[in-house]
Amino acid sequence: MQAMSEIGIDISNHRSKSVEEFIDQQFDYVITVCNNAKESCPVFPGNAVRIHQSFDDPPPPGVGDDEFRLAVFRRVRDEIRQWMEGFIKAPGK
Repeated sequence: MQAMSEIGIDISNHRSKSVEEFIDQQFDYVITVCNNAKESCPVFPGNAVRIHQSFDDPPPPGVGDDEFRLAVFRRVRDEIRQWMEGFIKAPGK
């Protein structure tokens, strides 16, 4: 939460959601950002274009001290942001 708060994004009320919550919605794209999501959600309803871009998972609880863990969250946050900016600017969307 701290890594996102540092760039002005409040995720304190966010939660993981099941694909079933989106059954009646249509999407142009479904983007997965970790290999677990790619493996566990191989089918998404509708005609969405599926895109997978893998990023490192954060270290599990108990691995590294708080500064180490926060540094990983910051790095991955910035990598996702950079990738998404390129995706948005790419022609053909």
